[in-house]
Amino acid sequence: MSTLRIALISVHASPLAAMGGKKTGGMNVYIQQLAREFGRRDLQVDIYTRRLPSDTAIFDESLGNGIRVIPITAGGLQPLSPDEIFPHLPEFTSGVIAFATRHNMAYDLIYSHYWLSGWVANRLKAVWGIPFVQMFHTLGHMKNRIATDSTSSNQRVNVETQIIQWADRIIAATPAEYTQLRWLYRASRRKIAIVSPGVDLNQFYPIPEQEAKQRLSIPAETHVLLFVGRIERLKGVDTAIDALALLREHQPQLYAGMKFIIVGGNPADPQDVELAGLRARVNALKLVDHVEFAGAREQWQLPDYYAAASAVVMPSDYESFGMVALEAMATGTPVIASEVGGLAFLVREGETGFLIPVRDAAALAQRMITLLRNPQQLAKMRTAATSIAQQYTWSTIADQLLDVFEDLTANPSFSRHKH
Repeated sequence: MSTLRIALISVHASPLAAMGGKKTGGMNVYIQQLAREFGRRDLQVDIYTRRLPSDTAIFDESLGNGIRVIPITAGGLQPLSPDEIFPHLPEFTSGVIAFATRHNMAYDLIYSHYWLSGWVANRLKAVWGIPFVQMFHTLGHMKNRIATDSTSSNQRVNVETQIIQWADRIIAATPAEYTQLRWLYRASRRKIAIVSPGVDLNQFYPIPEQEAKQRLSIPAETHVLLFVGRIERLKGVDTAIDALALLREHQPQLYAGMKFIIVGGNPADPQDVELAGLRARVNALKLVDHVEFAGAREQWQLPDYYAAASAVVMPSDYESFGMVALEAMATGTPVIASEVGGLAFLVREGETGFLIPVRDAAALAQRMITLLRNPQQLAKMRTAATSIAQQYTWSTIADQLLDVFEDLTANPSFSRHKH
């Protein structure tokens, strides 16, 4: 396996992007951490991603030995939405082929992420004659079934449907995603392998709660509830705010000693309509003294936030996996989450946290109260959460992926020619 050479395609999610921003999340973390793990195994991985104004070098090797992040120009340097990037994918593909040709790079396999990259991977497969493995991270069909206000384009769903036919293997993050691929896209079961994302246990591990609170200047006696993630409607932060108002109504004393911290977004950005809406809701409900908009935080800052919290709240409408839940659990923090997608798979009811119906503020408030009023149950959940997270090391995840890759590259129908 030591000679395996992988072209990893991630058109719109760079592993070098600052975390916690409007367009950065689990996919960026996944690619960054997986690349680092592959680098530790002496694999050669070139990560091709769309060039942004901050990308000045021809390539970046900061993720580790044998790992290069290669920015490719497509559609100028301005930020574009996925649908706006789509017409520029031929330019991106040409850029990848030109770089590989110029540097005499030959790959054994392509690993593509999100629907944009799957389109590119199929073109590269035709030119290079090597297999490609696709991971979607989120599915357009699922977003359309759930979101009332931010539907995925027909273009996206059509391209996803084609990619499922083109790809040699598809990586599903959970059994739920496997079912969605089979049910909504009619994917062949023989193509799908279930390999979940992982968590860096050197970064996310139990820290004493008071130590974390001290570093964050949070009073020792304050009960903290925490949200971490992108600020978008699908994440259900408004449901958490409504739950807080209900908690105040039914348990005023408990409410008096607690704080809800929202990590994500940029509170100083006047263009952020979603964040402005949440602030207005907090003001209207008179919760200002108990809600803190902390803004985006880098990965290294998150463990203290998790450790300071009694629970991480994830009332999402849809999560294909929910890496925040896994990070929280590794830190020893229970999770109260909607029973959807990967969250229903990760969070064990009554053991590592609680599962609630989507958009049910009353159920969320009740679970907040249960946790905050039962320190013994909270302590048990902390221990169980840490224990379960141990199963998701990046080393384990890399082993599972490399089994899939090895199976494919050993197939004699793919000629491994130099290009």
